[in-house]
Amino acid sequence: MNPVLNKKTFSNLSYEKEVMTLNGVVNKSFILWLILAVGAYFGWAYPAVTTPLLIPAMLIALVLSIIVVFKKTTVPVLSPIYAFCEGLVLGTITLVFEKSYPGIAFNAIFLTITVLFCMLAAYKAGFIKATGKFRLIVAVSTIAIFLLYVIELILSLCGVTGFTFITASTPLGIAFSVFVVIIASLNLIIDFDMIEQGVSVGAPKYMEWYGAFALMITIVWLYLEILRLLSKIRN
Repeated sequence: MNPVLNKKTFSNLSYEKEVMTLNGVVNKSFILWLILAVGAYFGWAYPAVTTPLLIPAMLIALVLSIIVVFKKTTVPVLSPIYAFCEGLVLGTITLVFEKSYPGIAFNAIFLTITVLFCMLAAYKAGFIKATGKFRLIVAVSTIAIFLLYVIELILSLCGVTGFTFITASTPLGIAFSVFVVIIASLNLIIDFDMIEQGVSVGAPKYMEWYGAFALMITIVWLYLEILRLLSKIRN
């Protein structure tokens, strides 16, 4: 489950006259995605400049996300910076995949947008509901995936061959990526529900930025997993 949006997201907030609205979240999302697109353009168009900045940009994005989670009032200032850093990372990484598998960037973007709107339609129609059991399953699965990635990273840094199926273009590797894409997609349902909860309880205006920021984290994760899945299939 998206660590930015959880049961405690809207607790201990100081409520004000100006409150969070759904249109506000949509508008803030548009601004953040526009900033991310600018960063992605630079990552795509100037790889010689942005490649050395890849690791620093990832670290900055990670630090900013942690600060925002613990200090929500900073989100209007920090989320645009986060979006630009994420854009640099995505643009650079996508270019690497595109050079190996021409056309994969368009396919990954198209599929991500398609999944986003399908999940939104399913949520609004009531086909998928964020029940307690649903949240538990998605949360446990998400944490398990995260821990698996962390363990694999540690093992690789130690020069030890770990869970090869994570990156392998084998039936098992493809099945794993499909599973991760499904879990990332289901996280969108929880994000939509939490944003609606914030609107219904009259959360402070700055939480519009927080909702847009949280949604961006899930969509970026979904995009990267789709990119990985497509590369396995193409390989």
